[in-house]
Amino acid sequence: MTKEERHLWYDFLKKLPVNVYRQKVIGEYIADFYISSSKTVIELDGSQHYEDANLKKDEERDLYMNSQGIKVLRYSNYDINYNFDRVCNDIQNKLGVYIG
Repeated sequence: MTKEERHLWYDFLKKLPVNVYRQKVIGEYIADFYISSSKTVIELDGSQHYEDANLKKDEERDLYMNSQGIKVLRYSNYDINYNFDRVCNDIQNKLGVYIG
């Protein structure tokens, strides 16, 4: 896992009251995080994801996930590093689960 993935995992996702799987294989892809109860993938994107070729690959990956009934939440490494609370709140709101 990257530094940002470890931060999100240990400081937030691990505390959620749902099962979160790390590095989950889905088809030919490996999702950073997967929540089976809500069929949600969470992806953290480093700067390479914003290059044209990788944007297209991510779009294809998201289309595949959507075709399997899986929604994809994407966050940049920048947001993990500088807007962590906002990312956590967004994930909680979209999943409808809260750390209590």
